[in-house]
Parts: sequence; structure tokens; C-alpha cells
Amino acid sequence: QVQLVETGGGLVQAGGSLRLSCAASGRAFSSRAMGWFRQVPGNEREFVAAITWNGGNTYYMDSVKGRFTISRDNAKNTVYLEMNTLKLEDTAIYYCAASPRSYETLYSSPTRYADWGQGTQVTVSS
Repeated sequence: QVQLVETGGGLVQAGGSLRLSCAASGRAFSSRAMGWFRQVPGNEREFVAAITWNGGNTYYMDSVKGRFTISRDNAKNTVYLEMNTLKLEDTAIYYCAASPRSYETLYSSPTRYADWGQGTQVTVSS
């Protein structure tokens, strides 16, 4: 099991930037694929981005391609989501998640992830 804590959310104007961090505990982190998801109250949790255990492959939802970048630092047990050119529709609670097994491929379904953080709020204002 991997414990996850997200930080870095906040209020930002449209067009601005934020960097989210997800700190993980446990040695298992470095072998797990990691994902970022977001959720607006009343809506389903939505895939944003994912990264393989070694950072060699990444995967993004279409609406964030070219604006968001997922990365990881296994020495620091941390995964990041750099968000640029933020839009009003990016407003949501953002969650990071870890795959249940080592060296897995990337998935966009939240059911493929086993461990979740508590989330961090991102609010984009006009």
C-alpha cells in the first residue's frame, strides 16, 4: 500500500499556472504507475494524466494535452502535475493515485488504481 498526500492547490486566474505535488510514503512508490484525476462535485472522477514507474511514458486526457505535464522524482517519492494556461473548466478537486502492482502499463480508468490521496482543490477564476 502507498499513502499519498497532495499539495499545491489553490485559487488562480484563468491563464495562470499551478504545480501540484503528491508525496508518497513507502518504498513501493518507485515501481508503481501514478495517475492524476479530478472531480467536480456531482460528477464522476475524471482521468487527467498518468506516468509509468520510471517516467518513461506518459498519457494525458485530450483537453489538457500541451497545457499539463506529469512528472515524477522517485528519489523524493513525489509525482507532480504542472498545470499551465489554466481554464475555468479545470476547476476541480485533484487526486493522485497509485497503481496496485509494480511496473504496470498506464490506465485512464480510476478502477485501475488502488491507493488515493485526499485531494487538493484547484479553483480557476475569470
